[in-house]
Amino acid sequence: MNKYRALSLLVLVAFCWGLNWPVGKLLLQDIPPLWIVFLRSAVGTVALLVVCFACRRLVVPKREDLPVVLSVGLLHMTAFSAFVSLGLQYVTAGRSVVLAYTTPIWVIPAAYLLLGERLSRPRAVGSFLGLVGLLVLFNPGDFSWADIDSIYGNGLILIAALFWAASILYIRIHKWVTPPFELTFWQALVATFVLFPIAVYFEGVPSITFNLRVVLLLLYGGVFGIAVAYWAMTTVNRAIPSAATSVGLLLVPIFGIACSWILLYETPDLALIISAVLIISGALLGILSRGSDKNTSDSTSLESRPEPKD
Repeated sequence: MNKYRALSLLVLVAFCWGLNWPVGKLLLQDIPPLWIVFLRSAVGTVALLVVCFACRRLVVPKREDLPVVLSVGLLHMTAFSAFVSLGLQYVTAGRSVVLAYTTPIWVIPAAYLLLGERLSRPRAVGSFLGLVGLLVLFNPGDFSWADIDSIYGNGLILIAALFWAASILYIRIHKWVTPPFELTFWQALVATFVLFPIAVYFEGVPSITFNLRVVLLLLYGGVFGIAVAYWAMTTVNRAIPSAATSVGLLLVPIFGIACSWILLYETPDLALIISAVLIISGALLGILSRGSDKNTSDSTSLESRPEPKD
């Protein structure tokens, strides 16, 4: 594929995932949070099945790939998405996407402690910048520590980021047999089956009015936020280096803040902007240091699944 077309697709992915945050916030007006995640996952699973059939890439996972199907399906597509949706009830979409993208802050030290990866100076500085960005978000002058709902919501988003970090760490050590895209349908299927009983248990069976607005928002979240985005990511991964892909995905929180501003009228304050700059800069340092270090691996990447050759 042409490099410029691949870069265009990467920007499209970042926009799709950035727009997903205000879309999730809008859906909370009509659907309980866990049911949003289940319905979006169900739509995405069906869309991925269609894409796999159309591309003739539907395969049965090998036994060796079952752990990564379960880890991504449970840690990322289920736990991360569920905690984010719950947290969005109390936190603005723009702030939530910045909190979620603190993931590299947790991945870098965890990779050092658990996987024995070398903690280079740029990565250490990157983690420090990310932590400073986090402290800016929770500055007592800007954050209401007396608001229990706000503390609860922010905590849920940070827990979501930890689940995403755990998923990335396992992806890092997994020995791939089946190409990642072929496993995405099965990961989404696992998430859909797990999310249904969780939603029923915690939220009961809701009365949902599936008007045009709700249907379009769910279709966007499932079709573009899951199926199209994952297909495009696979295409991009085959065309440009993973470090460049990771850098491109740092556009997600930028698009997320911008889309939340436009769609939800969430005007970003100075603290959020400074925090986003620090956290993104920290992630960028970790990614770029990986590119210059042949002895380290892509564990800091927000999309760290390698694409083996078919």
